[in-house]
Amino acid sequence: MGKQYRNPPIVEALCEFRFEPGAPWDMAIPGLVYEGIRDSFPKRRQAKTFEVSVAAGPGGIEQQVVTTDRMQFLREDEKALIQVGPNLLAVNHLKPYPTWRGFLPLIRQGFNAYLAAANPKGIQRIGLRYINRIELPGKRVELADYLEFRPFVGERLPQDYGPFIVGIQIPFEASRDFLRLQLASAVAGKPETVALMLDLDYFLAQPSAVSQDQVFDWIKLAHDHVEEVFEACITERLRQMFEEVTGK
Repeated sequence: MGKQYRNPPIVEALCEFRFEPGAPWDMAIPGLVYEGIRDSFPKRRQAKTFEVSVAAGPGGIEQQVVTTDRMQFLREDEKALIQVGPNLLAVNHLKPYPTWRGFLPLIRQGFNAYLAAANPKGIQRIGLRYINRIELPGKRVELADYLEFRPFVGERLPQDYGPFIVGIQIPFEASRDFLRLQLASAVAGKPETVALMLDLDYFLAQPSAVSQDQVFDWIKLAHDHVEEVFEACITERLRQMFEEVTGK
């Protein structure tokens, strides 16, 4: 993201659309989407997803878990997939990330196939999310050497702490959009390392504020903001670990 790296930390990139239905959901829609993308995404499988919602109820705050079925259409290598559910489309790419120029055409292909099959009335939400896994050498590291976004621990508190999670939400475009930025500790994949997950989730906060004709202008802007924030989160030392590509 932003600059190009030989060892980028991205483990998953995804773009998700939630649509205003133009008609009651038709179970034939996933099959119609598949017909439009099967040359690139020939594999099919069904998956269940779980979504948690929190709302105020008579007894206080109530949490609900909703199960939904999705059809997944996968590329032969299973590193990229398109997911279709009721009024939902998601395009995912796992590691290795193919650069933005490689990911954007997949988003466009999935979006166009969904529009042709479902003819939705409009767009409620769009999200562009990048999940990064960062592994730092050493049993103990000074996060300030690598990250500009990190937990703050006052000098009167113990400086040796265990697992953590820290996050903020940043408004963009006059609060039409928000970027949810989160850093959390993770289980290290090998000894003598510290693992972190840096998650950047940029989303449309005002439902229906973007028309179908404006979708890819929004996505480009979202990607630009994600790049800017990612670069602002990391230090030059971390860029060296990612091996920044220069001279292009």
